[in-house]
Amino acid sequence: MNNPQANNPLHGITLEMMLNHLVAHYGWEVMSEYVNIRCFQYDPSIKSSLKFLRKTPWAREKVEQLYLMSLND
Repeated sequence: MNNPQANNPLHGITLEMMLNHLVAHYGWEVMSEYVNIRCFQYDPSIKSSLKFLRKTPWAREKVEQLYLMSLND
């Protein structure tokens, strides 16, 4: 049986897990430099970021790219 997600590094990783990892790895300030969105710059929180990213596909894609980049650090 082939698992189509076998080589997908994002498989099984929730958006909340990604954000928690990124905040621990980079911090909000560095994240806001990579992904220029207000919810990372002004009074950042996981809750507000999740709400925004779930409704904004282009921003979520950038966060996913940043997450993948952080795995290589």
